[in-house]
Amino acid sequence: MTATLRATPSACPACAAAPAAEALAARALPDARIALSLPTIHCAACISKIEAALNAHEQVRSARVNLTLKRASIDAAPDVTAEEMRALVEGLGYEAHELDAGTLSATATDKAGRDLLMRLAVAGFASMNVMLLSVSVWSGAEAATRDLFHWISAAITLPAIAFSGVPFFRNACAALRQGRLNMDVPITLAILLAVITSLWETSLSGEHAYFDAAIALTFFLLAGRYLDHRTRAIARSAAEELTALEVPRATRLRERAEEVVGIADLSIGDLILVRPGGRMPVDGVIVAGTSEIDRSLLTGETLPVFAGEGQQVSAGEVNLTGPLTIRATAVGAETSLHRMADLVAIAESGRSRYTSLADSAAKLYAPGVHILSGLSFLGWYLYTWDLRTALNIAAAVLIITCPCALGLAVPAVTTAASGRLFRRGMLIKHETALERLAQVDTVVFDKTGTLTSGMPRLTNLDTLPRDAMELALALSQASAHPLAQAITLAGRDGGYVTAEVSDISEVPGYGTKGVFEGQDVRLGRASWVGAAPRAETATFLRVGEAAPVALTFADALRPGAEEAVEALVRQGKRVILMSGDTTPAVEALAVRLGIAQWLAEALPADKAARVKALSDQGAHVLMVGDGLNDTAALAAAHVSISPASALDAARVASDIVLLGNDLSPIGAACETARAATRRIRENFRIATVYNIVAVPLAVAGLCSPLIAALAMSASSITVSLNALRLR
Repeated sequence: MTATLRATPSACPACAAAPAAEALAARALPDARIALSLPTIHCAACISKIEAALNAHEQVRSARVNLTLKRASIDAAPDVTAEEMRALVEGLGYEAHELDAGTLSATATDKAGRDLLMRLAVAGFASMNVMLLSVSVWSGAEAATRDLFHWISAAITLPAIAFSGVPFFRNACAALRQGRLNMDVPITLAILLAVITSLWETSLSGEHAYFDAAIALTFFLLAGRYLDHRTRAIARSAAEELTALEVPRATRLRERAEEVVGIADLSIGDLILVRPGGRMPVDGVIVAGTSEIDRSLLTGETLPVFAGEGQQVSAGEVNLTGPLTIRATAVGAETSLHRMADLVAIAESGRSRYTSLADSAAKLYAPGVHILSGLSFLGWYLYTWDLRTALNIAAAVLIITCPCALGLAVPAVTTAASGRLFRRGMLIKHETALERLAQVDTVVFDKTGTLTSGMPRLTNLDTLPRDAMELALALSQASAHPLAQAITLAGRDGGYVTAEVSDISEVPGYGTKGVFEGQDVRLGRASWVGAAPRAETATFLRVGEAAPVALTFADALRPGAEEAVEALVRQGKRVILMSGDTTPAVEALAVRLGIAQWLAEALPADKAARVKALSDQGAHVLMVGDGLNDTAALAAAHVSISPASALDAARVASDIVLLGNDLSPIGAACETARAATRRIRENFRIATVYNIVAVPLAVAGLCSPLIAALAMSASSITVSLNALRLR
């Protein structure tokens, strides 16, 4: 067989290597990882719509939307920008803000939950096998057979407890290092003493061993710990979220040339260009350009404000209509956004001082159990001078005192209560939120985006001439201003036809203009069209020299707002409205909802200070808010709630998230919290009664491993059944 050789033309080695080098370079470029905050998404349809649009982009590798975090995570080609993705999402009708993906910690899987579940599974498997062996011993196995079963039980129990009991051992050691006692100290001591005495008894061919009780105790307590973990989300730091909301890059102007740089590279005095739709990267002063600024996320003001030369702007504010050049006066940690993050961090540390019912019970329970067990050991040793007998009885006392029932008392109730509230549209995030909610006597509401929808609504559509509305619709479609968007929405819903207007352009800071049938038409500010200002929110349409026509707006109430306020007042709670909006707007809403106390034009620091002042006066404050300006107050309050439509930072700072748009579940949540607290106290009393009945048996030396296991299981089942009454 012969081989055929084919001649190939020679080639330049560099030319031959070039395609491979280009391919290697292309592979070396990392994908762009973009994170967007999507505060207005609320359902599965929103997720599908946004994901479909993002994934349809030819340079997007993958895009996922997380409804709980209200965030989109995008992997795209290296040259894709966050601004491009943000514009795509906003084109679908959703609000979008760029997040600094480098600042955000990766959205990790629930490692703590998986760890607890794995330890629970090991303890459950081991306890079932040890219980089967114990049944044989209880049935009458003697001598070598009994010893063999005990040693097999030891071989199963020791590694299982060494692995599964780590959460209790770790917490107990941490508490002892700080010179205090918690519920895990007697639990750990009971487990260890049960194992040690059981090994001693087994080595001496004794009749009684507590391997089954030790591993069953570990299993039941891990079940309670896992239930407790599942009732709440693992909240990230609200201060971290605020930092992630900072603009990661900025356009700096140097010698009339634009350069995109990181925020860390900016200095005081730099000139920065902020285009329409962009957020302010630093605090500064406008040196060129006119526009309108949306401050709603920071101050709660409903309407955008005019921005011109010489005006101060703050990091996080949104530029709406025209390009602005600002000179930086504060950068990095000195910006207003960073100062707000500091307020939140301080408030969060203050809240951590709350002592839960479980911790309060541990302060009484732990020393009592240790003293009782120690006295039993001492008494029996002095009575019998038998160390083995005294140690066995001391271990029985520790096991029979039902740390299992006490360990389940809180998580069993919070799981039942959280499930009930979840079905009503509320997600409990913090482990002590229900206990704190039950103590509330004062409720503070934010206005914009909380009691109201935060979106203006055209109120005089029915009285407007049809031709005026058609002209306004034509002009409004060329603007991203909130009032223009409200006109567009009302016009489309009302079936209006757009008028034929030519030469449409937006005048930054003033409004939109065009030409209709040879006449100039304007839609915008009162001063720009020559109209007299009105008390209510309004924009004006002027055609030629005709008199301006007013289009009036109001912020619609959020569903259930009236019912929520009414229910809270009926429960005897003090209700306060606190907003950064103007005095007339806040007063009008307070009168409409029957809220006697209100505060307008409040800055973020003012809100946090007012909440702290109320707390210092002895009030237990529930704060309900949704904006960046509310985060410090949400963290400072005794307990806090934010709507699902809130910005990430506000939702993370809160203890409870309202999943739907309806506020009415807030009143019911307060009642459920009080009922849950009653059930927790009942569970502590049930555990106490069991101890009163069973402990004398243990102290008297009449408690066998079977009695210990039955008492412990019965108390745990009773506590769980009592918790289920909440459903």
